[in-house]
Amino acid sequence: MIIMLRWLILTGSIILASYMLDGIRVAGFWSAFFAAAALGVINALLRPLILLLTLPINIMTLGLFTFVINAIMLSLVSVIIPGFEVIGFGSAFLGALIITAVNWFLNLLMTPKAEKQARVDVIDLKRKDGDRWE
Repeated sequence: MIIMLRWLILTGSIILASYMLDGIRVAGFWSAFFAAAALGVINALLRPLILLLTLPINIMTLGLFTFVINAIMLSLVSVIIPGFEVIGFGSAFLGALIITAVNWFLNLLMTPKAEKQARVDVIDLKRKDGDRWE
């Protein structure tokens, strides 16, 4: 259920990016839906390897190169999915920024409060009367 909700959120953010940018075109809901699926699979399989290979430049740019990697992933999805088109690197870069920001915000809203705050309980024990702890 959570995966499907996150998939729909990603679909919505792709549609929003296509409305905001002229360089991203989506033929319809199903194109965005399958583009979101392809983006999820590519990000799960290929992105960790690319992040590892580009680790030195990513460290030098303080992680900002990750946005370039996201743009490349978005461009790759446009090659795979018919009805989803990204024209130019600038559109891919801005689209990746929009999609990342919308996903982050909406996933933040749907994350339960317990997951947002790491809770650490500390029990302070003191020795009383020899071997007894309280």
